Amino acid sequence: MDLNLTGKHALVCGASEGIGRAAAHELALLGCDVTVLARRADALAAVAEALPRSGAQTHGWIAADVADAAALSAQVEALAAGKPVQILINNTGGPPGGPAHSATDTAYLDAFARHLLANQTLVRAVLPGMRSAQWGRVVNVISTSVKEPIVGLGVSNTIRGAVASWAKTLSRELGGDGITVNNVLPGYTRTARIEQIVGDRARTTGLSEEAVMDAMRKTVPLNRFADASEIAACIAFLCSPAAGYVNGVSLAVDGGRMQSI
Repeated sequence: MDLNLTGKHALVCGASEGIGRAAAHELALLGCDVTVLARRADALAAVAEALPRSGAQTHGWIAADVADAAALSAQVEALAAGKPVQILINNTGGPPGGPAHSATDTAYLDAFARHLLANQTLVRAVLPGMRSAQWGRVVNVISTSVKEPIVGLGVSNTIRGAVASWAKTLSRELGGDGITVNNVLPGYTRTARIEQIVGDRARTTGLSEEAVMDAMRKTVPLNRFADASEIAACIAFLCSPAAGYVNGVSLAVDGGRMQSI
């Protein structure tokens, strides 16, 4: 199986922690030069320094706020002009919890900007290099809510679904250029995001966080939460030559929790 990504350049968003950081690590292990992107420069510098290196591999970082479309576009275009990006991992922290019906317009607009519009900005910035190489990978880290909405995550359910439809559309538009576009749908994963969800459910239900976590685990056939590295391994596979004919899919990595096929 060909997993070798030597000579490729990956831009990994939301890489200061959690799934993004784990994805950057896995891609570096496969030979990629990796640029990590998030808001915190100090955390990114440490992540980039810790990434695996062999041979001529080089890694770097960009401190950027994905909600600032103009600045994000300028920074990533400058990066791609100096070193074309062949792999883009779109990954951003999820919106705050709460029901859909009571969410404000601002909550929806902010989530739309940080997810779909930011992803679009990033794709536009790196697409010329991918088209020139006739090879590219775009992987969006979204949520199982695109298949089965999650209670208490009304804004997230809505925006994640929009991103999934956008990605499917792109996969049909860009496939002829040798560019695949896929989504990874993480299940319950040990990250800061799951801590936020557990805390919200504990406050809503009056249960302890331990009781909430136990109830969540019981819905997973594997009876545990994922480690971020397990999600990252699937992301890295979709970026590899071996996954060259996988295009337009939304891959659930959830331990079998979803009941739909």
